Amino acid sequence: MPAEPGTKRAVVFVDGQNLFYAVKQAFGYSFPNYDVPALARSLCDRQGWALSGIHFYTGIPSAQDDPFWNRFWSAKLGVMGTRGVVTYSRQLRYRNQTVALPGGSSTTVLVGQEKGVDVRLALDVVRLAREAAFDVALLLSQDQDLSEVADEVRQISIGQRRWIKVASAYPASPTYANRRGVNRTDWLSFDRSFYDACIDRTDYRQGGTP
Repeated sequence: MPAEPGTKRAVVFVDGQNLFYAVKQAFGYSFPNYDVPALARSLCDRQGWALSGIHFYTGIPSAQDDPFWNRFWSAKLGVMGTRGVVTYSRQLRYRNQTVALPGGSSTTVLVGQEKGVDVRLALDVVRLAREAAFDVALLLSQDQDLSEVADEVRQISIGQRRWIKVASAYPASPTYANRRGVNRTDWLSFDRSFYDACIDRTDYRQGGTP
C-alpha cells in the first residue's frame, strides 16, 4: 500500500453545467452564481488539502443562438482566467426534443446540448494523474460517467506505486433528491451556508435577465 503523503496536492475539476443544475435544485439559484476559486479553496481547506490547480468546463451558446448567455459566459470565463482557473468551453449543439404538455399533448422545442465537455474533463484528470500533478482529484460533478475516470486513476496509482484519491463534491439539501457523488469516489457534500460563502459577488448578467 503506497504511503499517504503528508501534504496532499489537490486539483479541482468543475463541470460547470452539472454543478449549476445541482445548485439550482438544491438551493434555488436561477443562474450560475458560484465563485469557482472560492468554492474550490473552501472545499480543499475543509479537507486539509493544498489546492494546486482548478479546471473549469462548460458548454456555451453562440452569440447568434443566445446572445445573453453567450455574453454571460464569456465575461465569467474571462474573469476566471485572470484568477488562475484553466477554462475549457465548447459551443452548444442544438437538436429538436419532444416535450409532454398538460392534457396529453406534446410540443417540439430546440434544446442545446454539451458535446465533448465531459470527455475533455475526463481526459484532463487522467493526463494530470499520469503526470503526477496531484494527489487528490476533486470533481465538482455528479455525472456517473466519471466513475470510469476514478477506475482509471486507481490503475495509475497502482502502476506508479503512489497514493492518489478521487473525490466528488456536490450540494445537499432537503429539496434535492440526488444525494450521491460519483460512484467509486469519496463523497463530499456541502450545505447552503457553505455554498453561500462562495457566491460570486459580480453579476455577469449585467443587470438583466434572459
